[in-house]
Amino acid sequence: MPKPPQVGRRAPDFTLIDTHGEKVRLSDYRGHKHVVLVFNRGFV
Repeated sequence: MPKPPQVGRRAPDFTLIDTHGEKVRLSDYRGHKHVVLVFNRGFV
């Protein structure tokens, strides 16, 4: 099991699919001042 993220440490890179079906990597935004992630649970 991976270790949980630590406060003050760099986040590990990961890839998600956006609402248009395109892959987006966290590293694509490295160096930007702010990055906001929103995780929707979807409809059940």
